[in-house]
Amino acid sequence: MGAERSHWSFLFRTDEGRIDAGTWWRNAGLLTGIFVVLTLAWVLVAPFAEHDLAKQPLFTVSVFAANLYRIVYGFAVIILLICYYNLSAKRWRDIGRPPALAGLLPFVACLAGALHWVAPRSAGAVPHSWTIVADCVLFLVFVWNVVDLGDLRPRSRRN
Repeated sequence: MGAERSHWSFLFRTDEGRIDAGTWWRNAGLLTGIFVVLTLAWVLVAPFAEHDLAKQPLFTVSVFAANLYRIVYGFAVIILLICYYNLSAKRWRDIGRPPALAGLLPFVACLAGALHWVAPRSAGAVPHSWTIVADCVLFLVFVWNVVDLGDLRPRSRRN
């Protein structure tokens, strides 16, 4: 148990060290799987978070529970992004690039997520085109990360 815990601590709690592509794939997949499960739960919970005081009482358990899940989801996503940064920084270092590049995908993901949240609530102040541009940039950064970090070829056969 101690060795397994130190392995998880090495992968997700610090950005120091190096990992190979296989390790990156397995653990990035784990983080992605957790994110997908949490997001599917968000989609299921979202209708219960709608609250119209003209039709519902001030406090209902379903609205409270749905919004509590939204808060937990937000913190969980931030923790997952930090874990992704720590995991990817090791991989960027291993391929000879600056480990700080690991922060680009989480940053763009947060920006795109924030735009998706604020655009419908801004009464047109944030154009929908901004969310489309943010999604395109997120997709490009995601593909770049997968191509560079997920390259399974030995370092001597790259370039």
